[in-house]
Amino acid sequence: MGADRAPFEALSGAGFPVTFEEPDLPALAPEGESKDLARRRNQEGEIAVWRGDPRILLSDPSRLVEVCGFIRDELGFRMLYDLAGCDLAAEDPGLLVVYGFLDLEKKQRLVLEVEVAKEGPSLPSVVEVFPAANWHEREAAEMYGLVFEGHPDPRALLLPDDWEGFPLRKDYVFPEEYHGIPWA
Repeated sequence: MGADRAPFEALSGAGFPVTFEEPDLPALAPEGESKDLARRRNQEGEIAVWRGDPRILLSDPSRLVEVCGFIRDELGFRMLYDLAGCDLAAEDPGLLVVYGFLDLEKKQRLVLEVEVAKEGPSLPSVVEVFPAANWHEREAAEMYGLVFEGHPDPRALLLPDDWEGFPLRKDYVFPEEYHGIPWA
């Protein structure tokens, strides 16, 4: 786990407001784990478990471009392989934006998360640092209502220009019809 913590320590040491979260479970499931988790769920109720990459949480979205530049230039994560919005619950006041980076030389991944308010969700665009963010940001903008300040081409990518609402938000109410055409 030391290699997973190193990017966090570098970001923290550089003065960025970040926290580090590790998964509850090991990367690979031991034999019989699914039965054990099912038994625990039956005895204890719903349990949240997380298997996967550790994640770094950035608490100040205004520093996102600076953090991404540091991740690329100082830490060697030259590839942005994913950028996605996430709405965990309809009653949640915030949205998460998850950035996935890859260091091809070390074969290491880095996951960075930023939370923004659902009301007026705005983040700076990272297209100038990672050009691959272009279409990812456009999709997240359409599906979650995120605004990426400074994006070079904020046109709609997937939905018609007159679409109302943000379909991947948990509080979205799907329309009965679109331009008089009912959904099947």
